[in-house]
Amino acid sequence: MMKLADAALGRAAGLGAGHAAVRVARTRRGGLLLHDGGLRAAEDVTDSGLAVRVRHGGAWGFAAVPELTPEAAADAAARAVELARSTAGLFGPPVEPAGEPVHRDRTWVSPHRTAPFDVPEPQRVALLADWAARLLAAPGVAHAVTKVRMADERTFYADLAGSSITQRRVRVHPMAVVMAAGGRTQRSLGPPVARGWEYLLGEGWDWDRELAGLPGLLAGKVAAEPVRPGRYDLVMAPSHLWLTIHESVGHATELDRALGHEVSYAGGTFATPEQLGRLRYGSPLMHVTADRTTAHELATAGYDDEGVAAQRWDLVRGGVLCGYQTDRATAGAAGQDRSTGCAYAESARHLPIARLANVSLQPDPAGPATDALIAGVADGIYLAGSDSFSIDAQRRQFQFSAQTCYRIRNGRLEGQLGGVAYQAETVAFWNALAAIGGPASYGSFGADLCGKGQPVQAAAASHGAPAAVFEGITVVNTGEDA
Repeated sequence: MMKLADAALGRAAGLGAGHAAVRVARTRRGGLLLHDGGLRAAEDVTDSGLAVRVRHGGAWGFAAVPELTPEAAADAAARAVELARSTAGLFGPPVEPAGEPVHRDRTWVSPHRTAPFDVPEPQRVALLADWAARLLAAPGVAHAVTKVRMADERTFYADLAGSSITQRRVRVHPMAVVMAAGGRTQRSLGPPVARGWEYLLGEGWDWDRELAGLPGLLAGKVAAEPVRPGRYDLVMAPSHLWLTIHESVGHATELDRALGHEVSYAGGTFATPEQLGRLRYGSPLMHVTADRTTAHELATAGYDDEGVAAQRWDLVRGGVLCGYQTDRATAGAAGQDRSTGCAYAESARHLPIARLANVSLQPDPAGPATDALIAGVADGIYLAGSDSFSIDAQRRQFQFSAQTCYRIRNGRLEGQLGGVAYQAETVAFWNALAAIGGPASYGSFGADLCGKGQPVQAAAASHGAPAAVFEGITVVNTGEDA
């Protein structure tokens, strides 16, 4: 790796680059999908390459090659410098990227016991087939889909400042879906995580309990009464609330969106820089952090793809917007001394861009359990599991639905409801936050295929939350149970 780095960085420096970084990436991604216990799809793809990014004359240049040779590395550096030269001055006055201390000879590996690709494929298939057999044996289950996605990312980063960093990130996402004869479906809640194959064996999630409970949840959904539209107090489990956080807070506090850099594709945000420290984002109960340090969460790393060490910081405290997620370019544009370390590239062929950290709503240290929150609601709905959603380009108006919804009457859960979706405006919704649970109600969930950028890149991030109560939220009937 250092021979490749020396070749690329030496050529870039010789051509006058003030900043240069080389990134070598080898990413293995794969998955299995079984329908009623029979293997329907299998994927195992490895993508390797080398990328060079330079800063020359106030402009950025980038080039990537599949060949991992010193000659190819030097050629990539030369092409990156040429690109920077050809675009200098086209995008206004140059802005210097935020600095970062040197991190020399660092190694970081996400904690895991068994890398998923180290498990023979027949063994992986057998476990998913056993899951399907258990589900199909239950009354009311007509079909069962069991699947898993896996990733093993290995990167080497070095720059002219002297940093050299080797990293490995492993993650898995198992899933089970049961279907009734009439077409209703119920999906497992077990989240994608930065763990190895041990996760599917019960480390970090009780899959036996989850599989045993899915047929009953499906039966409840089949028998569910359609929801009556109106305004309700909503009690949200973390398995549902994570997606609302992802869309209405996580993406809304990416600084590149706030600066207008993503408007043409991924959209902008209402949380613009002049509102930092002033915007009443939510009620005083709202404390949202961004974190790239917590073990087993999807966006956790030792360093980002610009060599910035992982950090934890506040985005919203006491209900007030107080921070953003940045890479070195956007941090520099905002006049910040240091990036928050959110740069990520899907592969060597992609330019690092600002991606979500693990953005989470913090629990009340002395808060109640979920049952106590439900007991305090006279007329409401309890939502668990994420489902469909839509949100506008400025991250304001949205609609979300859930996997499972229960009617709450006088503090008690009644039967399931069908066709439930709630609609709100982001600031009004978070200002309706009336109660949050304690640590016992907290859970971390997330997305492993979040898209952004042009060309589009996929990234992964976890989002934790306690159970929470939102008062007077508009609920509509989607008509799916009509």
